[in-house]
Formats: sequence, structure tokens, C-alpha cells
Amino acid sequence: MLLAIDVGNTNTVIGIFDGAKWVGYWRIRTLEDATADEYWIKLHNLTDIGRIDVSLIDGVIISCVVPPLIGALDELCRIFLKIPPLFVGPGMKTGMPIRYDNPREVGADRIVNAIAAYEKYRAELIAVDFGTATTFDYINEAGEYEGGSIAPGVKIAAEALFKQASKLFRVEMAAPERVIAKDTASAIQSGIVYGYASLVDGILARMFDELGSRPKVVATGGLASVIAAQTKLIDEVDDDLTMEGLRILYLRNKPPGKN
Repeated sequence: MLLAIDVGNTNTVIGIFDGAKWVGYWRIRTLEDATADEYWIKLHNLTDIGRIDVSLIDGVIISCVVPPLIGALDELCRIFLKIPPLFVGPGMKTGMPIRYDNPREVGADRIVNAIAAYEKYRAELIAVDFGTATTFDYINEAGEYEGGSIAPGVKIAAEALFKQASKLFRVEMAAPERVIAKDTASAIQSGIVYGYASLVDGILARMFDELGSRPKVVATGGLASVIAAQTKLIDEVDDDLTMEGLRILYLRNKPPGKN
């Protein structure tokens, strides 16, 4: 079995594959000061609930954009699972040419999403990830990563609003019935949800104009379904894109003798 871990700035997603089949999937908060012991307790408890035998895990791949956690995750794998993990980063065989001025600057999560999206759709496309940041990544028809755009994430913008405007408050991330709202909670929802939908459509439209083509647009990330439902240019939501990308990367880089 394969353990795949995607560490974002806000959330960490843990998945376990048996071949190409999911047997476990969990989302927990990312804590920059978490230790290997704490990660082991969480993993052990989650797999116990899911009735998964961790002793059957024989491979680990990790995508991490929070550098202080790399050491703890490495210890988790080597001490508790007795497995040296694969970290997504420079030197890994991706099977995808990176046409960035400095390929080392591209976040691991962006590469993972790009690989999974192209492997699934085999077409010119843009992957939009609604994470801590909202990222737009363009992959050309030949399967080459060309670059993209980065905007502040939905939750970052919302938190800034709540912290800087003393009379405003946190609301559920949901689309209200009307853009012209009649109460403060709905007005905040309108600005955040419809505002970000317009941001997404605006950036995508500019990308289409720049490319002179209309690539397929695939969205993923925690708030993908909420925002995508209000856009005109996102074609599909794929919640499993990042985890599937990690599985593909593991298969391309697995140590000799591993299944």
C-alpha cells in the first residue's frame, strides 16, 4: 500500500492507496511545529478508525510546501513506518518538462496537480487549485508545464477582511441567493464567493486571450466546488487531483523492487 501526504499551508491531506484504489482519505490542519510523534499518533488513530493495517504500507510519497515540517515527516516515515519517503522536489522524475524560467521555483503542489490533470485528460488544460493560494497552471497540448498565475486564496482574503474590519464577522463559505444582499452575512458571502468567481473567470479569460485557444479547465482544492459552481469557465471539479498526482509520481520514482 502507498501512503500519500500533501502538506499545504492550511491543511494536510493524507491518503492511502491499495494499488489504484483509495482505502483511506483524511484532511487535517497543518501545524508548523508538529512533531513526528504527533503525526504518528494522528496516522495511527485515523487508520485504526478506517480499519487499515499500517504495517501493509510499503511506500510513501510526500508533497510539502511547509519546509519546517519536512524533518518531522521524514522521521515519521523512517522511525515509525521503517520506510524512506519520496519527497516531491527537484531531481524527481516527473515525466513533464517544466518551461519555467527557474523550475525550482514551482511549488510541489502545482507540479503534482499538473501531472495528474494531464495524465487524466491528455489535452491542453489549466488546473485551478483553491488552496491557501489560488493557483492557475497551464499545461500545453504536448504535456509541458508552461507556468501560470497565483492569487491570494479565498480564506486568506476572508480572514483579512474579518481582522481588519472590526464590525464584520466570519460567515459560512456559501453562495447567497442574491448578489445584492439584504443582510450583512449574505453581503459578505456575496463579496467573497461571487467576487472570487469573477476573479477566476477574469484570469482564465485573459489566459485564453493570451493563448489564442480555449483549454479545458479543471478545478481542485477545498473550496473548488463552492467557487466553481459560480464560474462560467471552469469545466470540471476533481477533488482527488493532488492525491492522484502523488500516486502517479510515486510509480515513476519508486525504488527498485517496490510494487
